[in-house]
Amino acid sequence: MSVKEKYQAVLSLGESLNIQNGDVTEENGILKVVGTANTQYEKNLLWNAIKTAGGEEPSDIMADIKVADESVYHRHTVSSGETLGKIAAHYYGSASKYTVIFEANTNILKNPDVIHPDQELVIPNL
Repeated sequence: MSVKEKYQAVLSLGESLNIQNGDVTEENGILKVVGTANTQYEKNLLWNAIKTAGGEEPSDIMADIKVADESVYHRHTVSSGETLGKIAAHYYGSASKYTVIFEANTNILKNPDVIHPDQELVIPNL
């Protein structure tokens, strides 16, 4: 298996995330990946995929992933049935951090218990 095949899931994820300025080269058995993710959350997703394929400290890949918008952790489009607590648990691992998301979105939210599908929420950096 080539190193590119080993990390195909990472490359596919990069395409689905629409990573900008992406470039992938293979040199002496090392995959070199560069690009710009939209947010830190997307960069983290890529790193998690790299670790899944290559272990905690892979030696056969060099990734230089930049972040286009460092002012937020992510931007989330609300789906039907979601709550701020569910969204906070997804991004932060704790539903109780819903207040952080609410406070970052008071320009469109008036009540933390009322969100609507298709609203785009800022998920702030902690």
